[in-house]
Amino acid sequence: MKIKDLPWFNRPGFKLTRKGVNSLDDAELLSIIFGVGSKGESALELSNKLLKKYNFNKLEELSIKDIAKECNGNFNKALQILSLIEICKRYNKLVRKGYSKSIESSQDVFNMFVDELRSMKKEYLHILLLDSKNRIVGKPELISIGTLDQSLVHPREIFKEAIKNSASRIILVHNHPSAGKMLGINVIDHIIIGNNSYYSFNDEKKI
Repeated sequence: MKIKDLPWFNRPGFKLTRKGVNSLDDAELLSIIFGVGSKGESALELSNKLLKKYNFNKLEELSIKDIAKECNGNFNKALQILSLIEICKRYNKLVRKGYSKSIESSQDVFNMFVDELRSMKKEYLHILLLDSKNRIVGKPELISIGTLDQSLVHPREIFKEAIKNSASRIILVHNHPSAGKMLGINVIDHIIIGNNSYYSFNDEKKI
């Protein structure tokens, strides 16, 4: 149904204004983001179609071109959707305190990386560089993008980043449970990020 065909009191913008944002369903919320529809579809019709087929978590897995195709070739809609998803990730990271300047536990690392890694289909290996007091040195570095179940990385790539940034400690973070032995540097943890959980090799040793 087109928004203009709805009674004025049931239109998403009016509902939000009078009843609050919690009164809107997912499609109504997305239609507010869109503002207008695309090629013969109202914003609400387009939102219902997309969410019925993919829902928010599956939309994240599509490329810009794929989303634009679902939006009748409208790349602006694809950009709006991906921007919304990224805002949600950054909000979640703020709420979880995932922008910490130092690492006190494996939970801190999980909070920092979960929204970035949990939906990846390939294996992404990151290195978190720390000083001797576990304060983060520089930004996390992406070391390797592997296959569906294997990381492709040589230890020298890890050491190079640690040396370049004068890090005395590192934490390895990746999103699939398959990593080879690493050599010689002080690796204080290796954390595997799942969908909404994580595994810390360091925590496991303490049990």
